[in-house]
Amino acid sequence: MSDFSRALRYLNDPLNWSRPNGITDLTLEHLGISAAAVLAAMLVALPVGTALGTARRGAGLVVVLSNVSRAVPTLALLTLFAVSPIGFGNRATAIALAVFAVPPILTNTFVGFRGVDPEVREASRGMGMSRGQVLARVELPLALPLVMTGIRTAAVQVVATAGLAALVGGGGLGRIVNLGFGQQDYGVMIAGAILVAGLALLAELVLALVSWAATPGPRRLPFLRARTAGGGVGVPEPTASGVPL
Repeated sequence: MSDFSRALRYLNDPLNWSRPNGITDLTLEHLGISAAAVLAAMLVALPVGTALGTARRGAGLVVVLSNVSRAVPTLALLTLFAVSPIGFGNRATAIALAVFAVPPILTNTFVGFRGVDPEVREASRGMGMSRGQVLARVELPLALPLVMTGIRTAAVQVVATAGLAALVGGGGLGRIVNLGFGQQDYGVMIAGAILVAGLALLAELVLALVSWAATPGPRRLPFLRARTAGGGVGVPEPTASGVPL
């Protein structure tokens, strides 16, 4: 029996899903760690990105933060937090993953708000809108597609990386990979990898639908090409890595 067949047999065993600390429990733990990391990153990145983007300042700072976070290996940061007073476990993992989730959210929020046409702002103020009304009714709807793209990119990145939590005493689906590695059972390792990859793809799909639903005005269904009024193909949705600063 091949390793891939053993992985499928592991995944098809109901006991592996229903037992304590089985696939279901580990999946929920994996999602909990990921959600905590993304929410923490949003609390930091959204206000800062909005403030810098509306002021149209700080592009250099955003680029530096983004590049520095990408230069530091994820496992190195996990290890540093684990040996610090923060300790081992899910808390250290969530903090480390939040650090890596900040740059895409910050970058896209900054670019989204900075890209709002200044004449639109001036027109809104000329209509008697306060600063808060301009932000909530004009700038936020225009910047929302990019902001949601940043959140989606960060969430998928976090879900895919959270498997490393098992290396520092954390939980999640990475434990299945570790179990297979410890037993030299490559079928179990492949099963864990399939679960992590499937969860990341599911997160991408769900957040794409949320982004589609939250975007005001003309929009297109996720993964489908939009048609303009003239019947042409719409402009592709920007990504975090492709957004010029």
